[in-house]
Order: sequence, then structure tokens, then C-alpha cells
Amino acid sequence: MDREITIYDIAKILEISPATVSRALNDHPAINIKTKLLICEKAAELGYRSNTFASNLRRRSTNTLGVIVPRLNSHFMSAVLAGMEVEANESGYNLLISQSLESVKKEIANAKTMFNSRVDGLLVSVAYDTDTFEHFESFIKRGVPILFFDRIIDHPKCSGVVINNELAGFEATSHLINQGCKRIMHVTGNLKRNVYSGRLQGYQNALFQNGLTLMDDFVMITDLSQEAGRSVAQRIDEMELKPDGIFISNDICAVSCMKALTEKGYSIPNDIGVVGFNNDPVSQVIEPNLTTVHYPGQQMGEVAVRSLINHLKGIEYIDVSRTIVLESELIIRKSSVK
Repeated sequence: MDREITIYDIAKILEISPATVSRALNDHPAINIKTKLLICEKAAELGYRSNTFASNLRRRSTNTLGVIVPRLNSHFMSAVLAGMEVEANESGYNLLISQSLESVKKEIANAKTMFNSRVDGLLVSVAYDTDTFEHFESFIKRGVPILFFDRIIDHPKCSGVVINNELAGFEATSHLINQGCKRIMHVTGNLKRNVYSGRLQGYQNALFQNGLTLMDDFVMITDLSQEAGRSVAQRIDEMELKPDGIFISNDICAVSCMKALTEKGYSIPNDIGVVGFNNDPVSQVIEPNLTTVHYPGQQMGEVAVRSLINHLKGIEYIDVSRTIVLESELIIRKSSVK
């Protein structure tokens, strides 16, 4: 691995004093904007990292793994982080956890913080609107391994831990078809994300294999929030040709939709069968209980950290060819059984 770039390297290249470089990188008001920009651009180009943990720099290791998640307030992500903590603690590693709040701008800021904190490796589940790998390139250049989980980005030097979302979507839709549903709606999220594009593909495959028509107005792209669930119910109520089944890509949205439909006088599952995704605790609170897909969150977290630490120890290597696919399970409950 190349040695760390210092302020003295930057100063020598730009033929200015190390003190000026230090002040510019710390946004000192005494340094003019043009000089700051010049220094910051050169620092980024060279892969300079601020000296947050000088003692760890001497050891070349922080025993810390960075984790970036879309949001912390979800049952699934809590389960993933619980699994990560178990595996990290057993191996003597700490986790530095941040959330992007579904914003690529926040994700970029989080990645920079992780880089400057000199994490030994990075685990990432990307935000809704992430469409570039650019903010992770500095890790690759410095030899810091990245492992994506759940929502992934394909990169030849990065591995991932996922479920087979296409198969899960196929099984969820096929179940509704087996219950006699012929007009099935699918409510999904941003199709930039592999999890949602995969589930949509599975839904489409199930319709095709059973000779059912795919109708454009029966596919809704939302943010899968509670409000989105209510909007879906309102749209269904306004439709002339209504669905008799709905496959929704998370349980929070599905439960909200069920409640709104019930308030409008629809009977579930008699009028409309409903299948969700994630197996959140809320799926067993709603009446009737929600059919859903069990997503092995804790196992995903354990496997992700174990794989990354094994890579750091030289036991195994991570790259795109080593993507790990975990098994999901359709859990059938009363919301879809007609």
C-alpha cells in the first residue's frame, strides 16, 4: 500500500508553505478562496486524508469498520446492524455507523467522514438516489475494501450481500395468482435500486408465466412510506378496473394501504389480497395479519462483517464475483388467503 500523503507533500508540489496548506484544509479565513480551492483540489487528487487518528495511523489500522445505511429507523436495518455488532465484537472490531437519510449528498458526506476516520473497511447500503460510485473511489485507490449489502452498486473490486429479490417478487406474485387473483398491482420504490428493480422483474415474470396481462397503471413507483400507502388506496378507490391483489415492496406501506382500504369499505382479502415485504413486526399487528417476505436482516449483517474482516485478514478476498445471496422466505398469513 502507498504511504499516506501529508501536508508537506502537498506543500512541496504546490511550492507553498505547509502552514498555508494546513490552514487551507481547515478553512482558515486568512487563506483566500482561490488558494483554498487549489489546495483542496490537489489534496483530493492525491488522496490526502486529514489526520483524525494519528496514533492509529502509526499502527496502519484502526480496528474500525465504517457503516453507511439509508436510515436507522427501520426494523430491517436495526436487525442488520445487530448482526454486524455481534460479528464485529467477536472479532475485536468497532463500528462507525452513519445514515444517508436517503440522500446521495448526505451519503457523499458520510463517505468522506469514513475516509478521513481511516476505517479499515466500509459497509454500505446506498441511498434512493445514488447513481454513481465516484464518492467511493478514494477507498479503492487507498486499498480500503468496500462491501455493499441489500442495496448494492456493481463494481469489479467490491462484493455484496443480497437476497434474490427477483425470486422473492416472483413467489409473492405467484402466491396471489394461486389465490385466484388476476389483476395484481405492484407498488415499488426507486428502480435505480437493485432491490426494487429485482422485485418488479419477479412480479412481471410471474404474470407472464401465468398468462396474465401486465398493465402499466398497475405498477406504482413511490417512496414506500405510510403516506404512499394511503395514496395507493386512494388511487385504487378511483380506478374503474380495480386490482384484486396487491404486492407492495415493504410492510410499512402495505399496512398503511390496508388500513386505508378498510376505512373505505374494502374487505381484505376478499376484495383485495395483500402481500408485503420485510416481515416487520407491524405485519403481525394489523388485522388481518399481513402476508410478507422474510428478509434475513441479522444474518445479512453477520455475513457482511464476517466477509469483510476475513478479507482484511487475508483469509478470503472480496470482489464482484463473490456476491453472497441469502435465502428469503414467503410467510403466508390471512391478508392474502382467499
